Amino acid sequence: MRGCDWINTSLPDELIVEIIRRLDSKSSRDACSLVCKRWLRLERLSRTTIRIGATGSPDLFLSLLATRFSHVRNVHIDERLSISLPVQLGRRRGSDASSVSSLKPRSVTSKSGSENGDYDSFCLSDSGLAALGEGFPKLEKLSLIWCSNVSSGGLISLTRKCSLLKALDLQGCYVGDQSLAAVGQCCKQLEDLNLRFCEGMTDTGLVEFALGVGKSLKSLGVAACSKITDISMEAVASHCKYLETMSLDSEFIHNKGVLAVAQGCPHLKVLKLQCINVTDDALKAVGASCSSLELLALYSFQRFTDKGLCAIGSGCKKLKNLTLSDCYFLTDRGLEAIATGCKELTHLEVNGCHNIGTMGLEYVGRSCQHLIELALLYCQRIGNDALLSVGRGCKFLKALHLVDCSGIGDEAMSGIAQGCRNLKKLHIRRCYEIGNKGIIAVGEYCNLLTDFSIRFCDRVGDEALIAVAEGCSLQHLNVSGCHQIGDAGVMAIARGCPRLRYLDVSVLQNLGDVAMAELGEHCPVLKEIVISHCRQITDAGISHLVKACTMLESCHMVYCAGITQSGVATVVSSCPNIKKVLVEKWKVSERTRRRAGSVISYLCVDL
Repeated sequence: MRGCDWINTSLPDELIVEIIRRLDSKSSRDACSLVCKRWLRLERLSRTTIRIGATGSPDLFLSLLATRFSHVRNVHIDERLSISLPVQLGRRRGSDASSVSSLKPRSVTSKSGSENGDYDSFCLSDSGLAALGEGFPKLEKLSLIWCSNVSSGGLISLTRKCSLLKALDLQGCYVGDQSLAAVGQCCKQLEDLNLRFCEGMTDTGLVEFALGVGKSLKSLGVAACSKITDISMEAVASHCKYLETMSLDSEFIHNKGVLAVAQGCPHLKVLKLQCINVTDDALKAVGASCSSLELLALYSFQRFTDKGLCAIGSGCKKLKNLTLSDCYFLTDRGLEAIATGCKELTHLEVNGCHNIGTMGLEYVGRSCQHLIELALLYCQRIGNDALLSVGRGCKFLKALHLVDCSGIGDEAMSGIAQGCRNLKKLHIRRCYEIGNKGIIAVGEYCNLLTDFSIRFCDRVGDEALIAVAEGCSLQHLNVSGCHQIGDAGVMAIARGCPRLRYLDVSVLQNLGDVAMAELGEHCPVLKEIVISHCRQITDAGISHLVKACTMLESCHMVYCAGITQSGVATVVSSCPNIKKVLVEKWKVSERTRRRAGSVISYLCVDL
């Protein structure tokens, strides 16, 4: 019946909150909050996560948020992100004008010339942490990223009020041992701790922390903490028996610390190491003791050889994910041990390991039939036979990344295309032996492909792109630097891939307005486009593009000689959802700057 409010009169608060909570987008929830005051209040109750960037008066901002969103469980504060409140916040009836105006961002430099005082107002302080603890006593996850003005005292006061904390990220915070010990004493349910660039931490604090939360801790990350050594790792091994994830990036941790963790934490599933002083002995201990290990990432290791990898292959039968980055002394023998011993492997990345070649990948193709994702980066010794073996044996492969692999050509790509027909993501960069023949095979056989990137591959032209357009329904395409691609290939993509959302055609000298018109006509859901360094595209092409692509959110168009102030103004005025336009400063008129200055980014700034 018209005029009757059946929802508000019939549904209780709890049911409306549950309905709002199940909405899958922020815009939908925001729309619900505008229906009436009751829905606004209930929508606030449904919020469990808040993300905050750098703001003016963050302490007061947090106090205000605490009064409005009482059920928040997760708070993420990242002062690297430059996010400010609108300059004109307005004034609502019945609101406190003084509290609203005080939230407006202030200038960093005061009239007296004192920069530090006003700069501190942009940084979260101990007062803000106190407000956080008072306002969100049921807090479970807290991230304080580069909050440089927070001290141990503030963190201690927060932990005493938020005893239910389960995850804490202190990246870049200069807090000391006392605060870490307090976390261990007060937060007995803590499961996840991340210490990255925490220069104030020493072994004393981490040892006390391990004593306090040993029964609950499951994940620990330590990076660039020069005063944390093997002593801390031994304490973790002694008290944190249920640890599942360990990430270490340190030149001050040696075999002794990793050995202790491997032998003392039998439930370890994830291990990431970037420790230049760790050798084969540590990896042998991991292979012997960590039978539950599922993910292993080794970065910049120059002091261990195939012996360590052979121990992993022999003992870690459940390993599914392996990353080897800049491990110069590993050879095909080590990869053979992994392939034959860890047959459940689903993800493999080999990055800059110059002594691993074709034979090692052939073993992977023969033995790892469950492989889903393969990344080969800067692998000059891997040739066609390696990918032919992967194509024959890894039928479930869904993602392939190739960067600077000069030995891989059309033969390999044809083998992958014919054998791995479940491929959904294919990223190739600077593989100069791959040409039309290999990519045509991809278009013919890989009909599930949705994410395709082929950058700076000079032998790939329109013929290949036409084949991909006929066989695949792409959503993401990057062909930047492929100089043989022009209007014909991009027009085919426009007609064959109506669900295209992202397109990068930068540095294509033969691409012009005709292709832009086809994209505008056939790709209505396009959200991001990069046309930088495309000299043939003019204002007319841009006009055709944005006429139908009303969902466009990002447009990069630097060094496009044919695009003028008029073209920039057309993009800004025709795309209601536009969030970023990257362009030269001199191409933005004063009127466009006034109208959409917040979405315009410049390639260069005035010095």
